[in-house]
Amino acid sequence: MRLFGYARVSTSQQSLDIQLKTLKDAGVKVSRIFSDKGSGSNTNRKGLELLRIKVEDGDVILVKKLDRLGRDTADMIHLIKEFEEQGVAVKFLDDGISTEGEMGKMVVTILSAVAQAERHRILERTNEGRQEAKLKGIRFGRKRTIDRSLVLSMYSQDIGATEIANQLKIARSTVYKIIDDMKKDNTA
Repeated sequence: MRLFGYARVSTSQQSLDIQLKTLKDAGVKVSRIFSDKGSGSNTNRKGLELLRIKVEDGDVILVKKLDRLGRDTADMIHLIKEFEEQGVAVKFLDDGISTEGEMGKMVVTILSAVAQAERHRILERTNEGRQEAKLKGIRFGRKRTIDRSLVLSMYSQDIGATEIANQLKIARSTVYKIIDDMKKDNTA
């Protein structure tokens, strides 16, 4: 039996360090740890693909948490079945769950469904919060760094968009957007 490890974070800004340390502490050799930085909803991940190629009958894959292997229930079940067909077990360290045996497979299926439902609830709450914030006039996106009043002032002095863009070192399309926004505000 060989131990393999798999770690994943959702974005490139997140760190794999805690997961990697947990896998090493559990006895996985560094050369047998595979990782990805990307969404768990996509099963076409480079680290996961390499892991699929390397494992053989009798091997065990350690993963820190259930949602690190994948987030979508169907994909999780598909991956677990794929590993099972190869004779490879998957153990989730933090959750104390293993795919070995029928009970383990059932628990993994239930927990991955719960994790997916929770993710949907989080998305719903996030969207509701955004809608409420928009109704209160809160704007999303980065803060404006261009003095819009200066652009409009120059435009009202019959300075062309190209010249405004050159003087303010901004894109001409930005100048046109500011002018269009002003026209829309005046017609509303």
